Amino acid sequence: MRYIPEEISARLATPELAAQAAMQALTAVAQSGSTTFPVVVAHGSDAKNRFSIKSGSTEQLAGLKVGSYWYANSARGVLCHSSCILLFDQTIGHIDTVIEATKANAYRTAAANALAVTHLARREASRLAVFGAGNQAFYECTALMSVRPIQEILIVNRTAARADELASKLRAKGVSVAVVAAAEACAKADIIVTVTGSRQPLFDATAVRPGTHISCMGADAVGKQELPPELLAHAQLYCDSVEQSLSIGEFQHIAAAVRAGVNRPTNLGEVLSGRSPGRIDDQAITVFDSSGLALQDLYMGALLLQEAQRQGLVESP
Repeated sequence: MRYIPEEISARLATPELAAQAAMQALTAVAQSGSTTFPVVVAHGSDAKNRFSIKSGSTEQLAGLKVGSYWYANSARGVLCHSSCILLFDQTIGHIDTVIEATKANAYRTAAANALAVTHLARREASRLAVFGAGNQAFYECTALMSVRPIQEILIVNRTAARADELASKLRAKGVSVAVVAAAEACAKADIIVTVTGSRQPLFDATAVRPGTHISCMGADAVGKQELPPELLAHAQLYCDSVEQSLSIGEFQHIAAAVRAGVNRPTNLGEVLSGRSPGRIDDQAITVFDSSGLALQDLYMGALLLQEAQRQGLVESP
C-alpha cells in the first residue's frame, strides 16, 4: 500500500491540478459509468466533532474520502478540517493508496466553484461577497479572482477578528477588501459565495440583485442551510450532483417542490459538457450548490498519485 502524507500532497496540489480534477469529476456525473453513493455523516466521541465519508466509482477509479471537523482545533493551533483519500486496487479490493489531502481538498472545493462561476456568473462581474471567513474562504476568493475581474471583495462574518485576518490576506493579493453587513454585501455584489456551517439563511432573498450569481459551498449535511428558500424558487439552479444536493445540500430545503416538478436543478457537468447552456440572461439569478462530490476526491487523488510517481516520491505500479 502506498502512502502520501500531507507534507507531500500539499506540495503537489495546485489550483491547476484541482481544476483538472473538478472538470473530470463534474463531467463524469453527466455520463454513464460513474456512481456516487450516499454520504455517511457521523461524529466522534464528542458529538460536536464530526466526520463524513463520501465514496464513488468510475470505470477507472473507486474509493472514498474521509473529511473531519474537530471544533476545538483552533485553540490547539491546528486546522479544524482534515481530509484523507483512499483509492482501491479494483482487482483485489484492497486499499492501494492513502493520501492525506487537507490542502488539496481546499483547492478541490474552490476549483468546482471556479468552474461554476466561469459558466454561470456574468463575464464582467467584479465585486465578490463572501459569507464566512474560515480557512476555505481564502481559497474560494483566490480561485474566483483567476476567472473573473474581481476588483473588490466584501466579507461578512460573525467574528470580526477572523474577518480582519481574511481581509489582510486578500489585500496582499492586490484587491480592495471591506468587512460589511450582510445587506450591504448583497446589495453590492455581482457574485456571492457562502462558505459557512450555517443552519439558517444568511441573508434575505430580497437583498439579492438581479444578475447575481451565488455559489453555496457550505451545506453538506442534513439541516445545514445558507440560502433563503424563496430565493431558490425563481433562480436558475445548478449543482455538482442533483440527488446529493436534494439529500444533504442546499436544495434539500426545496426537495419536495423539485420532486413535484418545480424548478429542477441542473448538474453543472451538463453545462461543462455542452448539454445545457448555463447563463443566458444577464438579469437572471443563478445558484450553484456544491455539497462536495466524491468523484472530485477520486480524480484529485489519482492526479496527486500520478504526480508523486512522476517525481519519484512513491513507487509506480
